[in-house]
Amino acid sequence: MAGALLSAIVERLGSLISSEFKLTVTVKEEVQKLQTKFRTIQAVLNDAEKRQLKEESVELWLDKLEGVSYEIDDVLDEWNTVMIKAEIEKQQKEFEEEEKAETSTAKKRKVWPLISVPNLFQHRDIAHKIKDLNEKLDEINKEKEMYGFELSRAIEEVVERPKTTSYVDVSEILGRDKVKNDLVSILLGKGTEKEKHPHVISLVGMGGIGKTTIAQLAFNDQEVQAHFDIKVWVCVSDPFDQCKVCKEILESVERQCKDGKESLESVERQSPNLTALQSLLDRFCDEVQGKKFFLVFDDVWTEDYAKWKPFRDALKNCGSQSSRILVTTRKDRVAKMMESYTIKLNELSEEDCWLVFSKIAFFDKDPQQREELEDFGRQISKKCKGLPLAAKTLGSLMRFKKSREEWRNVLNNNLWELEDVERGLFAPLLLSYYDLSSPLKRCFSYCAVFPKDHIFDVERLVNMWIAHGFVESKGNMEVEIMAREYFENLAIRSFFQEYTEYGLFTCYKMHDIVHDFAQSITKARHLGYSTGSQFPPSTDRSKNLRTVIFFSHSDYNMSNLVQNFNRLRVLTLNSTMKLPDTIGNLIHLRYLDVLFCKEAFSFGKCVLPETIGNLCNLHFLSLRQVSPSQPIILPQGIGKLINLRLLTGDYLVIPREIGRLTPLKTLESVINDEDCKGCKFEELKNLIHLRYLTLYFNEGPFPMFTIAPNDRRIESNVLILNALELPQDLETLYICNYLGTTMPPRLLASLTNLKELDLHSAIELMSLPPLGKIPRLESLIISAAGSLKKVGVEFLGIESENKKEDIKIFPNLKYLNFSYLGQWEEWIGGTREGGKEDEDCITIMPRLQKLTICDCEKLKSLPDFLRTTPLQELVIYDCPIITKRCQRETGEDWRNISHIPVIKLRGLKLA
Repeated sequence: MAGALLSAIVERLGSLISSEFKLTVTVKEEVQKLQTKFRTIQAVLNDAEKRQLKEESVELWLDKLEGVSYEIDDVLDEWNTVMIKAEIEKQQKEFEEEEKAETSTAKKRKVWPLISVPNLFQHRDIAHKIKDLNEKLDEINKEKEMYGFELSRAIEEVVERPKTTSYVDVSEILGRDKVKNDLVSILLGKGTEKEKHPHVISLVGMGGIGKTTIAQLAFNDQEVQAHFDIKVWVCVSDPFDQCKVCKEILESVERQCKDGKESLESVERQSPNLTALQSLLDRFCDEVQGKKFFLVFDDVWTEDYAKWKPFRDALKNCGSQSSRILVTTRKDRVAKMMESYTIKLNELSEEDCWLVFSKIAFFDKDPQQREELEDFGRQISKKCKGLPLAAKTLGSLMRFKKSREEWRNVLNNNLWELEDVERGLFAPLLLSYYDLSSPLKRCFSYCAVFPKDHIFDVERLVNMWIAHGFVESKGNMEVEIMAREYFENLAIRSFFQEYTEYGLFTCYKMHDIVHDFAQSITKARHLGYSTGSQFPPSTDRSKNLRTVIFFSHSDYNMSNLVQNFNRLRVLTLNSTMKLPDTIGNLIHLRYLDVLFCKEAFSFGKCVLPETIGNLCNLHFLSLRQVSPSQPIILPQGIGKLINLRLLTGDYLVIPREIGRLTPLKTLESVINDEDCKGCKFEELKNLIHLRYLTLYFNEGPFPMFTIAPNDRRIESNVLILNALELPQDLETLYICNYLGTTMPPRLLASLTNLKELDLHSAIELMSLPPLGKIPRLESLIISAAGSLKKVGVEFLGIESENKKEDIKIFPNLKYLNFSYLGQWEEWIGGTREGGKEDEDCITIMPRLQKLTICDCEKLKSLPDFLRTTPLQELVIYDCPIITKRCQRETGEDWRNISHIPVIKLRGLKLA
């Protein structure tokens, strides 16, 4: 932890010394002294961090060092802010001059020069603060000599990447087949009389024993999936919030019951008081009445029968008698309280534990390496004491160690001597933790701010890491790419667990024990507020906080937060919280995430404070569900955020000054609305670093309900798209609500680096552009194009004059999705209208892995070129004609798809 912080500070001190802003002699000397002292301390940090586990005095010394480090980081940030504001002032004057030149032929005023040297007062202020910090560091340096720390060699810390992009498959969970099969049998109503009709089943065992994994295996079992009408998984954890749990169950049920009913979200907007437990349970019972449901309560801790009883009574009296509830818990008393049939999980046998460990540890090692290391491996495996999580964690650690010396060092490490909770699970985690580079340690420990069972949004998490300066840039590699690699390295080492949400989305969680471990090593400078936790914290803690995340609703006065938490780098707000004008005083803020801020409305629009423009260090600004279906009016001052890298939200109306934000890489949900005075799409051409862009034509997400297309709007949309110039390095493009009947080929042809394209709700579109010509396109989604009747060779981009050439169409496409195309009847293209000669010279979609076709009721056939693609998965939902044709194993369509390993057909509506 401290090591990465010190490295970042040393780098910042060096940047200050070499900056173009001249320092006085006094300031420069003080900065150089600090840099030298920090480098001296860096040399002993590895030894100090390990010794703190057993020596309380060393832990206190490290805390003191970390405190001073954060103070100097704040001082440097204040100085850097002065520099940024000077640059903003310069750009503002230039922008005003350009605007004046556009509206007048009068002589231009001379641009005011940038005053690059801060004034004398600012020099004195920073000199005084740095001198005080130097004195504090002198004392810490003297104390360091008392401990006799070992010097560590200056070795660049590198985490080796695996040779394959696939994670090791441990889904079989060796040694647990019998338990899993027994559980499935009970869920299906098989087995003995006692096992046939249990209403509630409990999996009981210590942390890390594999309860959740076995529950997941049973939940995803094909027979179980087919047996139950409704399947719901909900994480309970501690504290047990009854309403929150019930709402999660209800949301999952309503996603599965496609009967046209209003979603829970829309009902809550109309009836905000729908939070009472009884109301939620009644709504759940209405949804599942008479249906066979399977409900998993994962990680239950509460022994309070009064909290469980309303669920038990409601769930017992609604749904089919064959419905089942599965509970995972560490506590026998919970299982007894729930009056459940109990399955007790014991430790793995020594041999099964070895099989789990070795499967990961020897994943990419050759037979000779395995033979050389197996004796050490079996001894290390014994230290896992039959715990699957320990075996998986240690296996992930040893996967990157090649020599016998490295394996011997792990086996003989004194960390095994620690008396840890959960029978020694912390020892394997500590070994893996100390094997991380300093930046990765900070990234991992930061995750303790999130609650248990939190589903991580990887992009948001890595952006928080960047905001705190945890991610070190290397060469020309973009910091976002580097941050994503950090996450992948932590996942490879089993600090995160990958799973699939609803069978569709890949998500990540942190195991409870891993989360406990993260909390044990983190410092109290980051705060996550959840229901039941104390807020605000003490004044002493508040002034040092760098992160505040509201995971639950709070009525806390935001003006007080700005006043008391002025060192924040990351701030995430939840609903009911008003964004105050004083937000601009948080000068250190890098990351601001506002979720559903109800009090920002003004005359049907959502207006944000102009003072947001004062957040000159801001890198990431996310405005999620701030104003459902209403435009968000961004202030003119947004153009002053010259460090902004990401700007996302729901239907953003951005000012003309957006062109000044050249560092922007992600810009989401920009509206080109004629009724809102703001930036037009053509002004986006200056954002040369954009990688991700989403554009909304007209207003709202669904124009078929909010707008009647007319000739003027259609013509306007076509003109805009024709004139649109987008950055050539753009990688992801999402276009929504376009009203034209065609799309200009020129626009898409210019995007040679485009990897993902999503065309949504183009309700007047009659034909698709030649998307097959985009060379690097990997993912393509066409949805809600209600007028599209035919997809043919124009989509592939095959022209008659080049049919004799050897060409590849969609050369890199891996994922293709057609959804909600109600009028689509024909999909042809490729060799069907040509012949053998065309077949020899044209290759279509040579890398296609997955094809999804959903809600295309009139589609009659599939193109014959599919038989030559390497498709691995075909999903066809609610397409009755094509579904029936694909089930005829003698038909043409079956011959086109018979080679595909996974074919999912659902929703056959025709007799």
